[in-house]
Amino acid sequence: MAMLTVRNLPDDVHRALRVRAALHGHSTEAEVREILAAAVKPETRVRLGDSLAALGRKIGLTNEDFEVLQKARDHTPAEPLRFE
Repeated sequence: MAMLTVRNLPDDVHRALRVRAALHGHSTEAEVREILAAAVKPETRVRLGDSLAALGRKIGLTNEDFEVLQKARDHTPAEPLRFE
């Protein structure tokens, strides 16, 4: 697991982190991990697979629709790029 050192953290910020951690019943280190995780991996992010599945349900796509699309698809292998 990676480690991170934060230098030159102002005293008032450190104090606020300790208070916030205590309010949440965490250590200061655990609170910082929670804050960082929420900042870079928010739960409200768009997940492409979930969004596409929801769209399919919304417009009423069925397995039969996918079978028709699969049959209509061109199965010819792609030609490799040539750099001439």
